[in-house]
Amino acid sequence: MLAVVAGLVTFLYVRPQANTSAPSQHEVSQLKLADFTTVKAEFPAKAPTSFEKIDGFWRMTAPYKARADQLSVQRILAIIAAKSKETFPASDLAKYGLDNPQLRLKLTNPAGTEEFSFGTFNPVTEEQYVGYKDAVYLLSGSYSEAASTQPIELIDKNLLTKNEAKQISGFDFSRLEQWQEVRLNVDITDGKWKVNAPKAKPTQNDMNEWLDFSWKQAQAKQVELYTPDHKITYPSFDVKLKDGKKVHFDKIQEAPDLLLGRPDEGVMYHFSNDVGFTMLNPPLNIQ
Repeated sequence: MLAVVAGLVTFLYVRPQANTSAPSQHEVSQLKLADFTTVKAEFPAKAPTSFEKIDGFWRMTAPYKARADQLSVQRILAIIAAKSKETFPASDLAKYGLDNPQLRLKLTNPAGTEEFSFGTFNPVTEEQYVGYKDAVYLLSGSYSEAASTQPIELIDKNLLTKNEAKQISGFDFSRLEQWQEVRLNVDITDGKWKVNAPKAKPTQNDMNEWLDFSWKQAQAKQVELYTPDHKITYPSFDVKLKDGKKVHFDKIQEAPDLLLGRPDEGVMYHFSNDVGFTMLNPPLNIQ
């Protein structure tokens, strides 16, 4: 028994100790996300993509002028918070493909412009070499992928701006085919829904859910640029706002997808047929 105990003590004493320390992480920068006002992604063989923060929201300024998808821009900016297990001196840029980068990401804040360069991929780790200031880091390729997304995919897929969505006071559907006979208007007055269709008996809860899910939360599955053809009169409708303004939409197509054009912003939104039907047909409970 003593021999067994002695052997166990010896084993516990001489066995290799597990390395519990986490691998070192090198922070790429100490920059702050909120400080930046412009973002520009430059490529060797295609036009740059750029964004500018206006009134607290990002807008695309090139190659198109449009509302930007806010999360997409934040994904591009995420490079400033990246951490790397490997760092190298920026002394031999050609070794890392940084003498002719695949992407240059330029982020501007009040102090100036910060530049990140993206080079080749490491064949072992499949991570990308990224140059910033006097160092080179190995990072996930997701950072360059975010900045290299096709510009049309970086446009906001919401029909309304956040401010407009908060200000919705009603809808004028009177010019849509299915509502021309009753000249349908639905309005929110003193927090209550009012409908001009005599036989409609909508519940406040149903209308509120329709507003939230079909208009405040719904996103188009894709967008494209839109230039109105003034030779064609499309069915159309208006979203009314509390400040008295209206947001106009042209209904370009109803099936197989609903296509809605917003002339003032030059964007066309694609919705699946079932989602589109619900958007343009509020739950009026007509009896």
